[in-house]
Amino acid sequence: MARSLTAHYPQPLLCHHHNHHPPLHLNPKTPLTRRSLLLLSSSSLSLAATPPPPSPAASPPLDTTITDRVFMDFSLCSTATTTFPYNATADASATPLCSDSLPLGRLILGLYGHLVPLTVSNFKSLCSPSSPSTYKNTLVHKIFPGEFFLAGRQGRREKAEVRPPLELPRNTETVDSRAFMLTHSRAGVVSLCLSENDDDDDIKLDPNYRNVEFLITTGPGPCPQLDSKNIVFGTVLEGLDVVAAIASIPTYKPNERIRQFNDLAEYLGDGRAQNARAIWNRPLKTVYISDCGELKVAKPSLPPSLP
Repeated sequence: MARSLTAHYPQPLLCHHHNHHPPLHLNPKTPLTRRSLLLLSSSSLSLAATPPPPSPAASPPLDTTITDRVFMDFSLCSTATTTFPYNATADASATPLCSDSLPLGRLILGLYGHLVPLTVSNFKSLCSPSSPSTYKNTLVHKIFPGEFFLAGRQGRREKAEVRPPLELPRNTETVDSRAFMLTHSRAGVVSLCLSENDDDDDIKLDPNYRNVEFLITTGPGPCPQLDSKNIVFGTVLEGLDVVAAIASIPTYKPNERIRQFNDLAEYLGDGRAQNARAIWNRPLKTVYISDCGELKVAKPSLPPSLP
C-alpha cells in the first residue's frame, strides 16, 4: 500500500540554475506529506531572501538658477558699414561704430553661474565696462533666420571683433560633458558658440585664443542641431522682441550653384571653400552691441530658475 501511494505523488522539480524554485504543483486530491511541506516552506524562504534588483542611480538635476544678470543694447547702422572709425590702439568701447545708428533695444540676460561658473565669469568680464576689451561696439556677424544669430567673434578691434584680454582664463568647461547637457529648446537660449564657430584653424591654435563667441536662438522652434555641441549658459529674460528684430535683418544668401561649387571645393581639399563660407549669412546692414554691462539685483537670493 505504501508503495502505491508513493507512486501517485509527483516528484517536485528543483531548479539549480536560478536563485528561486518554481512553485510546487501538487494534486489537490492528494494529502500533503511532511516532505512536500518542507519543500514548499524552503521555496518560500528562498523567494523572500532574494534581494530586489538595484535601481539605477539617478543623476542630480542641473542647477539652472540665475545667479547673474547682464544687459546688452543692440543698434543698427543705416548703411552697410565696412570700415569703422577707430584703429587697433584706440579705445574701441568709447567710439560708436556709426554716427547714424538706430537703437534696436535692450536684452536682459540671466546667467547660470552654478552650472557653468567659468563660462559665466568670462562672459561677465567681457560685458564689464572696466575690462580692457569688451563686447561693446562689436558685431553681430551671422544671422540664421528662424534659428539663431552669432556675436562676439574673436579677431581685430578695427574689424569690430572681440580681442579678449590676455588675462582671460581658458575655459576648461569646453571639455566637460556636463556643461553640454542643456538643450537649445526655444527662442532666447544663450550659448557659448563652439560648433558654429568658423574661425580658421591657425587662429584657433594661437596661444591667446579664447572661446568668447556666443549665440542666441531666435525661434520660433528649437535648434536641436546645436545640442551637445555648444554650452548653454543663460537665457533672455527680457527683450525677445529685440531678438526677433535682429533675426529679421536680411542676410547674404548664396544661390544653390555657389553652394554646390563650395561643397565640391571642400571635398577636394581646397582651403578657399571655408573662406568663401565666411561671408554667408552675414547681415546686409551693420548690427552691433552698442553697450553692455552687469545688472545688480536687489534680491539676488531670490532669482528665477529657468531651463
